[in-house]
Amino acid sequence: MLEYTVKRIAWGVLTVFTVTIVLFAIMYSMPGDPVRMIADPRTPVERLEELKVRWGLHHPPHIQYFVWLSRVVRGDLGTSIITRQPVTALIARRFPYTIALTLSALLLRYLIGVAVGLIVAVRRGGWADRLMVVTSTVLRSIPGFWLGIMLILFFSVRWRLLPISGYDGPRSIILPMCALALPLVANTMRLTRSEVLDVMGEQYVTTAHAKGVAYNRVMLKHVLRNALIPITVVFFLSLPWLIGGSVVIEQVFAWPGMGRLLWRSIVGQDLPVVQGVVLIIAVLTVVSNTLGDIVTAMLDPSIRDEYLG
Repeated sequence: MLEYTVKRIAWGVLTVFTVTIVLFAIMYSMPGDPVRMIADPRTPVERLEELKVRWGLHHPPHIQYFVWLSRVVRGDLGTSIITRQPVTALIARRFPYTIALTLSALLLRYLIGVAVGLIVAVRRGGWADRLMVVTSTVLRSIPGFWLGIMLILFFSVRWRLLPISGYDGPRSIILPMCALALPLVANTMRLTRSEVLDVMGEQYVTTAHAKGVAYNRVMLKHVLRNALIPITVVFFLSLPWLIGGSVVIEQVFAWPGMGRLLWRSIVGQDLPVVQGVVLIIAVLTVVSNTLGDIVTAMLDPSIRDEYLG
């Protein structure tokens, strides 16, 4: 298990390094000049050149990349071109809000999705199974931003039960959490139902029933444990995806998180901030993927043995 873990971590580090190259290349290839965007149109050319030197934009691309990477390794993500504040400080102020929104949405998604998926799989063909199919189809077809607007319309404007936008205490997280999680609940319900049904049809489950093993023990020890393997992988991969996918939801609810910061930085072409936020999301993706692989290998040793050859 140690050898497998070390190899997965090594691949994760290599992946992060590759991501930094791709990310910098994309940011450098973006059209427009960030210095001209923030400067007054009447600014002399000499002054524009001074600003480029100050921000290190006068160097060749490969020099800019290695300068940026060396700072990133030291924990310095640069300085915002627009606000003149350290990118690390900007992200640090907004990161807790994004993590709170993401983790609560992730928890809601899997509490509902796994529980409902397991119930309808055990009672497949019944009214609960048919209701789940209809509900999941509806949830999958609803865009998150539209759901967010409808939640605001009913729960904030019409019924005045919850805050409309921004952060004003724990109650403020309820609507954006639901808008972010509910469309994804459908995928979790369908995945759980499918995996549980597949495992219930395996020979070792049938053998356990034939030996007279208690039904609840078979469901917990054999069915649920093996069905949770792909669900575990999706769980770990969902965290960074939710952080990246919360950009629109944070805009709808004016949530002070990293998604809203990323949106504003892209519009303003604040490249250091965009690089910093996307890099954080990429690192979270790699870390989550690596953790998912390690946990999956612990649940199913055959995956580890196959990887090690």
